[in-house]
Amino acid sequence: MSKIAKAFENGKAFIPFLTVGDPNGDKTVEFVLEMERAGADLVELGIPFSDPTAEGVVIQDANVRALKGGMRLKGVFEVVEKIREKSQIPLVFLTYLNPVFNYGYEAFFAKCQELGVDGMICPDLPYEERGEVEEVAEKYGVDLIALIAPTSEERIQMIAKAAKGYIYIVSSMGVTGVRSKITTDIGRIVEAVRKVTDVPCAIGFGISTPEQAHEMAALSDGAIVGSAIVKIIAQYGEDAAPHVYEYVKAMKDAL
Repeated sequence: MSKIAKAFENGKAFIPFLTVGDPNGDKTVEFVLEMERAGADLVELGIPFSDPTAEGVVIQDANVRALKGGMRLKGVFEVVEKIREKSQIPLVFLTYLNPVFNYGYEAFFAKCQELGVDGMICPDLPYEERGEVEEVAEKYGVDLIALIAPTSEERIQMIAKAAKGYIYIVSSMGVTGVRSKITTDIGRIVEAVRKVTDVPCAIGFGISTPEQAHEMAALSDGAIVGSAIVKIIAQYGEDAAPHVYEYVKAMKDAL
């Protein structure tokens, strides 16, 4: 069983996200370990990028802070190496294609395999163009995580059929960020996915409260939270670890 599959085997998965290098690499390691201690089942690690088009202002600002602090792909790999010295929690990169392309697909996925990175989410890689990296990712045992937005059932099922690891269901149109209310018919999307695959689905974009996490996880296999955690890190900086722990624990308990 893959590490990603194990994240979903004991009930609903809670998946937190943070931007690597915000506020610095050592603190990213600390925050990930605190998230695991609080009950996180899998962690998404954002690779800082200058033009993160799917992100709202909270995560955009985190990217700016990380880049200003000198975090680059080499440093991201060093952070993962430090995490792996203390933890085997499933890890998934969230990255735009440009850093991967510039590093070289072969070298990037080989490094992921070496460090035990289990998957990659790439918001600017359309389904129709996934072949550009899919073969290399498969060669090194890295799952390309599919993003499914609120769209036609035919497209949902087309993407779901090819999905590996887990499916990231986007709860709302637009960019990432905290939302007071999620109005998308998530149940319809999950139902369409279930018709064609048993790959687990987790819902992200806009989830920030335990109540929202509980509601979304009840419809799927888990909840993904990014902006709310990044806001905590922005508020408390290097002192954020206990606050991140408490937040993740409350969210996991709500599932």
